[in-house]
Amino acid sequence: MSSGRLRGVRVTVVGLGKIGLPLAVEYAVNGASVVGADIDARLVATVAAGTAPWAEEAHLAERLAAVTAAGTLSATTDTAAAVAGSDVVVVVVPLVVDDEARPEFTALDAATRDVARGLRPGTLVVYETTLPVGTTRERLLPLLREHSALAPDDELLLAFSPERVLTGRVFADLRRYPKIVGGVDEASARRAAEFYDAVLRFDARDDLPRANGVWDLGSAEAAELAKLAETTYRDVNIALANQFALFAQGRGIDFTAVAQACNSQPYSHLHRAGVAVGGHCIPVYPRLYLHSDPDADVVRTARAANERMPAATVDLLAAELAALGRDLAGLRVVVLGAAYRGGVRETAFSGVFPLVATLAARGAVPVVHDPLFSDDELRERGLTPHHLGEPADAAIVQADHRDYAQLSAADLPGLLAIVDGRGTTRTQGWDGVRRVVLGRGGPAAAHAS
Repeated sequence: MSSGRLRGVRVTVVGLGKIGLPLAVEYAVNGASVVGADIDARLVATVAAGTAPWAEEAHLAERLAAVTAAGTLSATTDTAAAVAGSDVVVVVVPLVVDDEARPEFTALDAATRDVARGLRPGTLVVYETTLPVGTTRERLLPLLREHSALAPDDELLLAFSPERVLTGRVFADLRRYPKIVGGVDEASARRAAEFYDAVLRFDARDDLPRANGVWDLGSAEAAELAKLAETTYRDVNIALANQFALFAQGRGIDFTAVAQACNSQPYSHLHRAGVAVGGHCIPVYPRLYLHSDPDADVVRTARAANERMPAATVDLLAAELAALGRDLAGLRVVVLGAAYRGGVRETAFSGVFPLVATLAARGAVPVVHDPLFSDDELRERGLTPHHLGEPADAAIVQADHRDYAQLSAADLPGLLAIVDGRGTTRTQGWDGVRRVVLGRGGPAAAHAS
């Protein structure tokens, strides 16, 4: 089906989070008639008013305002009613893991039942939520059939097409990366490919094995695996980089320079070492893969290695303090950055939490600074706020916020030592402070000049 024939297609996007809302806006910008559905009534009211619920997503505010004013995007809490009037339903409800790292399907199952209640024969349903391999066919298809009013021989078109974007740059990523699809049958895959070809636009790229656009991988399972594989690769790669960085640290070797040298030829793609791996994706999706492949020892070992990095970073700080004849007990230690990533106002699986817990367990007094969060917002997350200019004994850079690139000892009066876990701080301005950058140097580089 051509792009022109799909102009005005009626789409429901279920889940208006930081991925779902930009997707809904993109579809509306490109000619679809879109309804966004969510169980959060306040969020729905905000979106319906054309107001962006958060500021950090590039171009969201102006594009949302435009499509709501034009009447091509609306919002509702009644998912079933929205689905009943739609040709295509895109589900972007998060799948999380529980305390034992098992997938928790409660929210996704509930959304699926709501979708099912509005299904008509021939409606295309696409899940963009990252899923364990086999979930679309083995769990969601039966749920949709069971809770719908469809007759056994009524057509139900179902596909999986993972979101592959980062918050803050969703619109750019939608254009840059191929749109992967996989259906539970050929008809579903064909309709999904036609839909995305109509409502997305793609940048030309000469670095891909085929033209940028919609890529049908042949099955829902292949598309599910593609998302898990590309994200799990990053977790494993970061774990390897962290292993090398900690080894290099103890030998006085600058691993950052080593990695740059390695990556100068096309067969090495070493990632950056860091104090923690956070966010909604990289810490979670390897667990979803392990749910499908529990014998994947490499994946499990890498995940455990990355989970140990906050404690290893505290060990680095303790070693610097020990060189001064001090230990952590009783010291005020500032964790710089509550966000899981610089410039993102999100704390999902952020390294701040294990850092604070480890510091407290070792007798320190952990406090947290983050330019993106108010004191009340930090307290809501169980963190004690700190303000630059207040005294501190030691510090750990946890998030690579731009503000921290200009940080100096003057911002942390009384500072004895700092461990930069992100390679963000400048080398100047630390006279009298023991400064270590994770992965860059070791004992010989511990003193700031």
